Amino acid sequence: MSDRTMRRQVLLFSLVLHLTSVLGQVSYSIPEEMPSGSLVGNIAQDLGLDVKRLKSGRARIHSGDSAEYIELNRERGVLLIKERIDRETLCGETTPCALHLQMILENPMELFRITIEITDINDNAPSFASSEKRFEISESAVVGSKFVLEKAIDADIGANDLQSYSLNPTNNFALKLENQADGSKKVEMVLQKPLDREHQAQIPLLLTAIDGGQPRMSGTMQITVNVLDVNDNAPVFTKSVYKATITENSPRGTSIITVSASDKDGGSNGEISYAISNSKRRLSDLFQIDRKTGEVILIGEIDYEKAKLFQINIEAIDNGGLSDSSKILIDVTDVNDNSPQLKILSKSDNILEDSPENTVIAMLSVNDPDSERNGEVKCNINNDIPFKIQNTMSGFYTLVTEVALDREVASQYNITVTCSDEGVPSLSSSVTLTLQISDVNDNAPVFEKSSYEAYIVENNTPGLSIFTVKARDADWNQNARISYILEDSSVNGVPVSSYVSVSADSGVIHAVRSFDYEQIKDFQFHVKAQDRGSPPLSSNVSVKIMIQDQNDNPPQVLYPVQTGGSLVAEMVPRSADVGYLVTKVVAVDVDSGQNAWLSYKLQKATDRALFEVGLQNGEIRTIRQVTDKDAVKQRLTVIVEDNGQPSRSATVIVNVAVADSFPEVLSEFTDFTHDKEYNDNLTFYLVLALAVVSFLFITCLVVIISVKIYRWRQSRVLYHSNLPVIPYYPPRYSDTLGTGTLQHVYNYEVCRTTDSRKSDCKFGRAGSQNVLIMDPSSTGTMQRIQSEKSILDEPDSPLEVGHIRLISV
Repeated sequence: MSDRTMRRQVLLFSLVLHLTSVLGQVSYSIPEEMPSGSLVGNIAQDLGLDVKRLKSGRARIHSGDSAEYIELNRERGVLLIKERIDRETLCGETTPCALHLQMILENPMELFRITIEITDINDNAPSFASSEKRFEISESAVVGSKFVLEKAIDADIGANDLQSYSLNPTNNFALKLENQADGSKKVEMVLQKPLDREHQAQIPLLLTAIDGGQPRMSGTMQITVNVLDVNDNAPVFTKSVYKATITENSPRGTSIITVSASDKDGGSNGEISYAISNSKRRLSDLFQIDRKTGEVILIGEIDYEKAKLFQINIEAIDNGGLSDSSKILIDVTDVNDNSPQLKILSKSDNILEDSPENTVIAMLSVNDPDSERNGEVKCNINNDIPFKIQNTMSGFYTLVTEVALDREVASQYNITVTCSDEGVPSLSSSVTLTLQISDVNDNAPVFEKSSYEAYIVENNTPGLSIFTVKARDADWNQNARISYILEDSSVNGVPVSSYVSVSADSGVIHAVRSFDYEQIKDFQFHVKAQDRGSPPLSSNVSVKIMIQDQNDNPPQVLYPVQTGGSLVAEMVPRSADVGYLVTKVVAVDVDSGQNAWLSYKLQKATDRALFEVGLQNGEIRTIRQVTDKDAVKQRLTVIVEDNGQPSRSATVIVNVAVADSFPEVLSEFTDFTHDKEYNDNLTFYLVLALAVVSFLFITCLVVIISVKIYRWRQSRVLYHSNLPVIPYYPPRYSDTLGTGTLQHVYNYEVCRTTDSRKSDCKFGRAGSQNVLIMDPSSTGTMQRIQSEKSILDEPDSPLEVGHIRLISV
């Protein structure tokens, strides 16, 4: 076909588009043989879509099993011819001939059906299987005798198909055309004038087949008629139409049907042979007829999906050249021999766990070429997964989420889609999709404990690791990475960050400073665990740090007080019995627990056989009867130890005077005091401080005496009594520390200044305990002591002087 003719045909079948857009479907009609790149239609405009939507949705054409004849130009939103289309190759005799395509969009997923009808153009001329045909016709053939001619084949359809025949010359024969049920024409040559072999032994004829296209096209076959002698009876088939049934996939060699014809002539003129006439289909590749018996045998493969009905034209020819024709209609029975064809049109490999219900995961197409129930398909998915499959339109399914997903329950799903037909036995096919569930930060970190308690020994090194808090996050990757943060708070008015710090990555809590149990015993704060999701999630936990005591403080001796300027001595009368309580060493330890358990031991003594110290209570008692031979001045060194590891201790010196009279004590203690080493390098400030303290003491003493005299005068009871006027009587002091080292029956008062070593101390004791505080250089004070002693010597005196203090100036 010339290019000019092709252009005329393209102009003749100009692009007349009949568009129908119903439920996402559009139809086009184009002629075959359009060149590559030709416009089919504006798909974006016809579907009401924006060209940008085609780009963002990565629009593409799904053509199924068909060759890709059509392509989509997403930039212009149009369909173009990708490959030249030959309707005859594509569809054969099937009408209408159409391409069924699907256009798929993503984000969100959408599916549109496209039907493109391919119209026929007159590009095929009628043709005969053979260019020459010979007939042997007896001259006795009667007028009206029919001779079946070979039909021409035109691959075109409709108006472009074969329309008419012509036979030239028409002196003896005329052409007869008879329409058949399949739409074709039966061509016969009818004798209209008796033959005369003597006049013409061979008659040449030209049979022309003409189609209805514009311009018309034709094909010819040369017919040669050899005139024979007398054969005046033609064969006759027993039936004008034979019907048979065959099951698809029947094996080769299967006998389908046997046809028969009869001829009234005898001898060789009555011998009949059978043949299959030519037709558009190459039936000779599928069927074969026995020339002698008329048995039709299957020699090819029958597929119901390709052809459901076969029509075979047969001839019966005798030796005289006379013939008759008939046809065989063969129905093909379907067998369930095709599994459903399952294809994934589009799918998502991953999905967020917070995706809403009915989110489309995949789109699939299903096709079963079998018929009736053999082609009815149902699809389902494996159980126990949160998905469902829906039939959106005929042959198309969507896989969607059924409920909300949770990555922490399952991070991946293998979804198997199985499609089965209704045939017996049923055939099925399946495909497995792997779907990853992407994490969303929907889980806050959770601590392993609801609260934490930790211990640290005091005097720790700054930066020491105390312990670790640990939290877990059920999310994944960045959403599960946890940072630990110390919440702002204060401990005793000080920011908690000055006490501890938290490692952001590991949760290790470090001590920022060294702790002192005596200052702080415990404190509490909060730690926040926060993930790195967007937005971040967090949770808090309470942490309590308890400081453990360490034996870092030695015992402190409260009594007796060691003074620097005066001598304190305890008096023991020589008449004291065994077990006489001389004094009691009182000490405390600011530590706690066993670190504060104190024990008392006598380290040194002038006479170790005279005194002992209570191990637990610090009481100094006599262990034998005091004799006249015992020295007046006794010096004891008591060591006080705690129960810590290692143990800490303190020592105290106790001076004891063994005497019955004060002069004896004074004479002995004068030398005793001179033996004591003093610090001769007293500064001016020490002397001044001592003078001030003395002045205050005398002032207080005068005030107290005045108050006592006033009360004495007011009380008649006291007036008649012989009680001496005591300048100062110390109040009771109870042991409230709970250490157990001070019994409640002994009372003490301690008056302390800023320098406890130089404090004035007063102690009051009941009964026979006497405290002697002496300074030999003080003569005036001695006179007062003697006067007070005279009062004490009175037999009616109910009390003894609690203590006498001699102060040197």
